[in-house]
Amino acid sequence: MYALALDTATPALTVGIVDLETGTTLAQRGQTHSRGHAEVLVPFLLECLDEAGLQRSDLGAVIVGCGPGPFTGLRVGMATGAAFGDALGIEVHGVCSLDAIAHGHPGEIVVLTDARRKEVYWARYRDGARIDGPGVIKPADLDIAGATVVEGSPTPETLVAVGRNLIGTPPQPLVPLYLRRPDAVEMAARG
Repeated sequence: MYALALDTATPALTVGIVDLETGTTLAQRGQTHSRGHAEVLVPFLLECLDEAGLQRSDLGAVIVGCGPGPFTGLRVGMATGAAFGDALGIEVHGVCSLDAIAHGHPGEIVVLTDARRKEVYWARYRDGARIDGPGVIKPADLDIAGATVVEGSPTPETLVAVGRNLIGTPPQPLVPLYLRRPDAVEMAARG
């Protein structure tokens, strides 16, 4: 069985096809831009299927990163994953994008991603298990004592690794981790 893995929570869009038996990525695409995920996500997804030599019907699950991330970015990825899963009649599971970034890192780490507005999304982990967060904070206010800082984006393999235990269980509603109000609401509040 194969899984479609995608994440739009960070500036680096990630989409790929993962073999669930081996945990390896058969094809992946990515793009590092803070905007424009909506225009390239579905074409990248279809390119991955072609490169892997698979049909849509070969997929058995969708694993999608649920943030934390920006309002529009999360909605693009989660709506695409949900629509694709619904159209194919396959299960769709959401995972914390920070958990996927942390996957495979030993010891105590703090995962950071850009939250814009001079802030970061963060979570703290010990041997892969989240022990604090996720949250949003100014970097100067974050206590990273005793931890290694890890920055980046999830990969298809890490998204599936984090969500692997969910496959075969009843899917739960996808819940985005926004952690703050959308930029448009903030601008409207300022008048």
